[in-house]
Amino acid sequence: MQTKITVRAGLLRTAVILLRSAGVTLLISVTTIFDAYRGAYRRVEADRRLRWWSQRLLDLVSLRCRVVAPPGFAFGSGRPIILMSNHQSLYDIPLIFVALPGSIRMLAKRELFRIPIWGRGMKAGEFISIDRRDRRQARRDLAEARRKMEDGIILWVAPEGTRSRDGRLGELKKGGFVLAIETGALIVPIGIRGASEVLPPDTFRGVRLGCTVEVHVGEPIDAAAYSSERRDELMAEVKRRICELAAIEPRQRTVSALPAGSPPEHAA
Repeated sequence: MQTKITVRAGLLRTAVILLRSAGVTLLISVTTIFDAYRGAYRRVEADRRLRWWSQRLLDLVSLRCRVVAPPGFAFGSGRPIILMSNHQSLYDIPLIFVALPGSIRMLAKRELFRIPIWGRGMKAGEFISIDRRDRRQARRDLAEARRKMEDGIILWVAPEGTRSRDGRLGELKKGGFVLAIETGALIVPIGIRGASEVLPPDTFRGVRLGCTVEVHVGEPIDAAAYSSERRDELMAEVKRRICELAAIEPRQRTVSALPAGSPPEHAA
């Protein structure tokens, strides 16, 4: 077995990689916006562009993707499908699009859609926003996600809601699970191993080149077997599966010490 050789890019090369990555992102965003504007948007073409973009981003850092999936794995059930994975790096996004088939779109935080051009490109390309600060708007966003799934979109959700800073899996947000139960979706748990080595969050170190990242795909979990009252049970099962697939530990919840006689706090 050959030893994997990786190299930490210097700041100048990292800057060049990031600029080129921004360039290809701008290109597909503008193209998708233009197609939507002239009524020529086609989902199959958007799928092709997303995979081209994703592979280009991986090539810029010489990243190799290895997919580990159950024998005969395919998205052919005719059921709504929600992918749920851990999220440690910005490179998780292109990895998912390269590793898996189908018309995959992200359920992404609304703030990303406010980024000039890229945000409009995401909306034109059928990505779905979620407003985590406005419960009423969040319900409307989930209704839109449901319509997209009924029309053939495979939804990808990072149930932590943001990238992990310590590698462990944090508390999961309930929105994706509410949607899964309401639509009777199949939840496909996914564990991404090694993406944080390429570009860890909140770091000014250079990009690491030549990494091999593994995308481990688990057996689907039938959300139709769970009621709303059993949502926490479903969340716990998905969390356990993702941790196993990603070979990571769950982050323990921290509870602040309260003065004697104080009422207990409840999570939102």
